[in-house]
Amino acid sequence: MPLDQSFAGREYPPAGTYSVSREKIREFADAIGDPNPVYRDPAAARAAGHPDVIAPPTFLTIVNLPKINGIVEDPALGLDYSRMVHGDQGFRYERPVHAGDELEIAARIDSVMSRAGNDFINLRAEITDADGKLVCTTRAQLVVRGEDA
Repeated sequence: MPLDQSFAGREYPPAGTYSVSREKIREFADAIGDPNPVYRDPAAARAAGHPDVIAPPTFLTIVNLPKINGIVEDPALGLDYSRMVHGDQGFRYERPVHAGDELEIAARIDSVMSRAGNDFINLRAEITDADGKLVCTTRAQLVVRGEDA
């Protein structure tokens, strides 16, 4: 079943906050195998000009993925998760994420289209801090393989 193209433009407001902690940043840095001290040592982070340890660039996947999953699990969209592959992902930062941040994420479906028997859904999310300032804009493209693909 093709994706419902009327979902283009649909917005998904924040549904709570995510508290960024030193421990979560360290765990993520360990998981990706990045030993950078600004991800672990507050003194090293401050020496580099940050208020506390900062998160690796892909850390916001922790916040972004549940939002994406909430969108694709909407049965009205018509997305067959078993046929979905991740096509692309990007992050545009306004500033680094650091321990102590309280983040919210709002998402939007930018487009839904069909091409060569496959459906493509392009998502964008804005991640803001406790002051409502933009921290990062993420984008993701999901591809749903056609039944004949």
